[in-house]
Amino acid sequence: MSKGLIVTLSVIGFFVLTGLIFFFWGTGVYDNAIKSQEDVKGAWADVQATYRRRADLIPNLIATVKEAAENEKGILTQVTEARAGIVNAQTPEDLELAGRKINTAINLAFEAYPQIRSTENFQDLQAQLEGTENRINVARQRYNETVKVYNSYVRGYFKKRALSWFGDGEDFSPRNGFEASEGAEKAPDANELFNK
Repeated sequence: MSKGLIVTLSVIGFFVLTGLIFFFWGTGVYDNAIKSQEDVKGAWADVQATYRRRADLIPNLIATVKEAAENEKGILTQVTEARAGIVNAQTPEDLELAGRKINTAINLAFEAYPQIRSTENFQDLQAQLEGTENRINVARQRYNETVKVYNSYVRGYFKKRALSWFGDGEDFSPRNGFEASEGAEKAPDANELFNK
């Protein structure tokens, strides 16, 4: 074999090997960019899911707490009215009648609602509100972190070039982190919900 042929085959082999290395590197860059892009979409879906949870959960919790508070208000009203009958009693018979009314009111109230729990219900509502807002905050932070990883990946000089060659029209432009639209960042007004 002549020296010229060996040099020519070596040069061709070098370019073929370099081309294969570049091809596999470029497709790896493309695949990683797609994975990172899907991670961003998934993180945003998690943010949306936590918003949906808040929209479903909070009004139902408030309705439950309001109903329990109204029931307890009725119990206290009955007991207070019966107790007022004792204060106004003129004779022992009036006093005995008022006592029976109190016992009846208390028995009926506790049969309908055995434990007074509105304070616990309000505390549970408060804990759920706090927990829900914390979930939303965590989901937003995860989304922003995922966007940061994605943007760092696709903005690198060589990776940007590889994506433009291998991207096949796919949009690998940098993404924006979480930005609340006007009013979207506001949680439901519990006071307004209680007064409906």
